[in-house]
Amino acid sequence: MAEGEEDETERVRRPPSEKPAKKTTRKTSTGRAGSRTSETKRASSRVSAPRAMRYAAEQLQELLGRAPESVSALKPTEDGWQADVEVLELERVPGTTSVMASYRVMLDEEGELVAYERTRRYTRGQIDRG
Repeated sequence: MAEGEEDETERVRRPPSEKPAKKTTRKTSTGRAGSRTSETKRASSRVSAPRAMRYAAEQLQELLGRAPESVSALKPTEDGWQADVEVLELERVPGTTSVMASYRVMLDEEGELVAYERTRRYTRGQIDRG
């Protein structure tokens, strides 16, 4: 069914007592669409950790124009999620001299990016000292 078309079954008139709960649909900047009833929307519904990791990487890629290499950390916060995402900023030969960056990404409970900042730049071959 094409976007914007109504399903034939949805156009059938129902008595007021049989109407389904009103749904709201939102589209994010990455094209994901979700549908929630007003009851569910009122309840705090945090996205899962794997989904938060994907959303952080997808949305950061959209903003930076570079594909993230990995999500190196993820933790829940009061307002949603905080993720550290590793991005290749400058590719060099040999690969161990390529410049990498670590970005801290803040997501709300629904997985929408609300803030990000670059926290570190380093060469791929660099090892953190304890």
